[in-house]
Amino acid sequence: MKRDERRIKTGAVLVAAALMCISGVEAHAADPVKGRELYTTHCAMCHGKSGHGVMPGTPNFTRGDVLLRPDNVLLNGIKVGKGAMPAYYGILTDREILDIIAFLRSLR
Repeated sequence: MKRDERRIKTGAVLVAAALMCISGVEAHAADPVKGRELYTTHCAMCHGKSGHGVMPGTPNFTRGDVLLRPDNVLLNGIKVGKGAMPAYYGILTDREILDIIAFLRSLR
């Protein structure tokens, strides 16, 4: 039975990959270089140029513990804001936020 289950899972993955190719959906990795530019413009004032945090209560991104969360959790947190941090929904696109996250992960 396990062999059949593996075949089904493998087949499902292959079908999903083929559908993505046929539909024209492209996967793009986040760009930490663009992320650095966006971070400098939108985030560095409070979080510090090097990610150590300038304002009280801001996370130290160089330690990386905050960045262990999945991308979608970090993305949503940036979109809705928290505490003194404003919401960036409508200011930054999801792609731009993912670029910033990629840059932050490069600080560790």
